[in-house]
Amino acid sequence: MPGPLTGVRVLDLTRALAGPYSSMMLGDMGADVLKVEMPKTGDEARAWGPPFINGESGYFLSVNRNKKGMTLNLKDARGKEILAKLMARADVVLQNFSPGTLEKLGFPYERMKALNPRIVYCAISGFGQSGPSASKVAYDQILQGLGGLMSITGPVGGPPIKVGVPIADIASGMFAAYAVMVALFHRERTGQGQMIDTSLLDGQVALLTFQAQRYFLTGKAPGWSGNCHPLIAPYELFKTRDSYINVAVGNDSLWARFCQSLGLEQYVNDLRFKTNSDRLANRDALIAIIEERFSRSTTAEIVALLGGVGVPSGAVHNLAEVFADPQVVHLGLEQVMQHPTVGELHQTGIPYRFSVSPGALRLPPPRLGQHTDEVLQDLGYAKEEIGRLRQEGAI
Repeated sequence: MPGPLTGVRVLDLTRALAGPYSSMMLGDMGADVLKVEMPKTGDEARAWGPPFINGESGYFLSVNRNKKGMTLNLKDARGKEILAKLMARADVVLQNFSPGTLEKLGFPYERMKALNPRIVYCAISGFGQSGPSASKVAYDQILQGLGGLMSITGPVGGPPIKVGVPIADIASGMFAAYAVMVALFHRERTGQGQMIDTSLLDGQVALLTFQAQRYFLTGKAPGWSGNCHPLIAPYELFKTRDSYINVAVGNDSLWARFCQSLGLEQYVNDLRFKTNSDRLANRDALIAIIEERFSRSTTAEIVALLGGVGVPSGAVHNLAEVFADPQVVHLGLEQVMQHPTVGELHQTGIPYRFSVSPGALRLPPPRLGQHTDEVLQDLGYAKEEIGRLRQEGAI
């Protein structure tokens, strides 16, 4: 069944993670994504590893499915000519070069718009296309720090801790994909394309949500709270007899059920703990009581007790346990596709399900330049001409 973006042509000039994640999201929903890479070296993520399997980087494989791939030397006049032809028929152009790079290559937005007035052009950068920090080099962890996330992630008293996945890159890619879809929707209504400027910094600040609101309301920057929720108690990680468990007691009704299920009935109406505000004010005493109780039971036993009365809780799974979880299996969050050199390739699944036009894993991550000849032939280039372009370093 065709995906909802079938027929939408995405010219993907991105590399590393933020841009490729964004174009993968569009490809998962059926868009025809063409990934353009430099000859010989390609996307730098192809060299990020280990692990490598049959020469392919696991990092690259994780974010480049549902794309065709070609090589193109954007510093070569003939490469630029090909790029112009691709832009003329694209619906979307994605790039995450340093600000000004594409302009220096001869492709400012004004030229793209002249080539194709309906084009949706999305530029992803570290800090935005303009402003005092626009020219700074950006990587995920740098932005996790500069964007405030590391100031609220880590044990009480520090040190700051980064998130275990490159969340600045991933979030900016997700916001970019969302922005592209909004711009395409606008184009359907008006016929008008437009430029989108988004960045890792934009995404990190947007993720601050209630923590930013705490700062706006109090004038005080929130600090580290470890595995404790700063505004709800008990809502945190506890050690059990055999491992760890997360518990989320989000209201006073849940607190009563929490206590009753664990044989702690005497604390339901204890004035120190009766309301969430009381529990926050007396968190140290509250935690000591819970830790003592949990030390006498296994994680599985506590999950069963709390689950029986509807109190949210869960073990801390490693990735082997995640992908063996029956609900993860049911949701199809691990998928298998065939790759021309890797063979059987396992991938994370699409994290939403459509009743009428679902996405699908259609194409494995491309080998470097895998579809170059196919794309150029579609543009009208003869095989002999393609051979000359390759020999002379244009592709």
